[in-house]
Amino acid sequence: MKQGWSEIIAIWVVVAIATVGITFLDRQVALVWAGAILAGSLAVVSLIHLFKEDVDGFVRKLIYVAGGSFLMLSTASLYLLLT
Repeated sequence: MKQGWSEIIAIWVVVAIATVGITFLDRQVALVWAGAILAGSLAVVSLIHLFKEDVDGFVRKLIYVAGGSFLMLSTASLYLLLT
């Protein structure tokens, strides 16, 4: 699982950049993109494990990526809804 953290953090960085990017969009469009970003982050984890021979820690990585991405996107969505 130690090498898995680099994949998780890389996905979180991309999600964070995309989250900052959607805060500059129209509110309704940004909320639609938030769902797409979350789904994309989960798809990337699944694709990474599709091409790997070792499947150890797949569910843990999926949970970490989903949790971190959801936290970032829900914070941005709350910001968009309150402003």
